[in-house]
Amino acid sequence: MAVAAVKAMGLVVAGVDILRSHRGPLILEVNSAPGIEGIEQTTGISVTEPIVEYIEKMVAARKSNRPIIA
Repeated sequence: MAVAAVKAMGLVVAGVDILRSHRGPLILEVNSAPGIEGIEQTTGISVTEPIVEYIEKMVAARKSNRPIIA
């Protein structure tokens, strides 16, 4: 659901706020500049480094006209 929302917005990196409801999960918003610090503090997982590495790969691929591979 979150990945589909990010793709629908034409983004590569984003934060998706999801709310549990009696109808099932609902997307509240898609953030193009997510609060990484809160995610890392809450989960204990460092997500900054993999995001930066992915962006660096995208930039390098565009500069060399190679296909972008995640």
